[in-house]
Amino acid sequence: MLAETLCAAVSAAGLGVAAVAAYRKRFLAAARIAAYALVPLGLVLTGVVEWAAGTVFSPTAWVGVGVLGAAWGLFMTTRAVERRRLAKASAQDGAGHRSAVAPSASAPALGKAGRPAAQPGGTAGPKGRKQSAAGADDDFSDIEAILKKHGI
Repeated sequence: MLAETLCAAVSAAGLGVAAVAAYRKRFLAAARIAAYALVPLGLVLTGVVEWAAGTVFSPTAWVGVGVLGAAWGLFMTTRAVERRRLAKASAQDGAGHRSAVAPSASAPALGKAGRPAAQPGGTAGPKGRKQSAAGADDDFSDIEAILKKHGI
């Protein structure tokens, strides 16, 4: 009974504010305020307020709200764990394939960073390959291509 009285009072006050807005020639605002003011009265007349008041004071309804909250919490936890696993898996899969490639470069710019520098005298590097000064020039051409791409 108290909730219905409060809703009727809120509606009456809102309609009063709408009347003042209409008196000041703000008809669009007055119509919007009147629409909002009529909502509580409509809820009372349809019985929604009585149902809501019965639900608010019902222990069974609050247990249901708690169960829904627990379900939501479990859902969000599993989503977070799933995202973390996917991120970790993609980081492990993509770690070996990440490389920056300049548009005109023939090899990845970062791919040569793992190779040892040319040894003096042209000695053999890993797997018996000879390294020359041309390999070092390739590194700089990749860097130059990247810098040109960015306008530096």
